[in-house]
Amino acid sequence: MTQQVLMPKATAVWLIDNTGLSFEQIGAFCGLHPLEVQGIADGEVAIGIVGQDPIGNGQLTAEEIKRCEEDGASNLKMAKSDIPQPLTRTKGPRYTPVSKRQDKPDAVAWLIRNHPELSDAQISRLIGTTKQTIAAIRDRSHWNAANLRPRDPVLLGLCTQTDLNAAILKARKAAGKPATLDPLPNPDAPHDEPHQEPHHDDGGQNTRWGDLSALFPTKN
Repeated sequence: MTQQVLMPKATAVWLIDNTGLSFEQIGAFCGLHPLEVQGIADGEVAIGIVGQDPIGNGQLTAEEIKRCEEDGASNLKMAKSDIPQPLTRTKGPRYTPVSKRQDKPDAVAWLIRNHPELSDAQISRLIGTTKQTIAAIRDRSHWNAANLRPRDPVLLGLCTQTDLNAAILKARKAAGKPATLDPLPNPDAPHDEPHQEPHHDDGGQNTRWGDLSALFPTKN
C-alpha cells in the first residue's frame, strides 16, 4: 500500500519554510495541488498551521531533500518507516452517527417512493441499513410505519448526492431505461381527464354570457 504523508499541509508548511524545493515537488510529495502550495507560501491557505518536520518523524531524510533541491525534475521519495500507516477503508457498512440512525427509515421510504428503480442492495449500501428493514418499509410491516416521513437522505446527511446519482444511473442502465437523472414517467400514476362542461341544447340562446332570452324576447 502506498504510504501517506502524515499531516500533509503541516508538512508542506515546513518544506516551504526550510527547503528550496519547488511548489510542484512539495505538492507531489504532500498530495497537494501546486497552486495550493503556493497559497500556503503566500499565507492565503493553511493559516495558523504549525510546520511539521518530516525528517523528525522519519518520513524524509536530509539527503533526499538535498537531492531534490539539486534536481528540480525529481520527486521526493518517502523514507522507509516502521510507523504504522492509517488503513484506508474501502468496503464495509457505512458508519452513521448515533444521532442520525433514527432518520434511516425515513430516508429508505423516500428512496422507495422517488426512485423505485433502486434495488434493495443499492439502498442498503447508500443508507447503511439492512435488507430486512427495507423490505419491512416496502410492505409497511415496519414497526414504526405509521410515523415514517419520507425525507431526502442527502439532506439528512446519510449519503452524498454523488453516490445517489451514481446509484440511480446504474439502476436505470441495468433496467434498460434512459441513463438520466430526470424524473421518469410513472405508468401507475392516474391521468386527469380534461374537464368538459355539460352541453345543453338551448336553441342557440345560451352563450358564455348566460341566458340572453330575456334581452331578446321572441315574437308570437
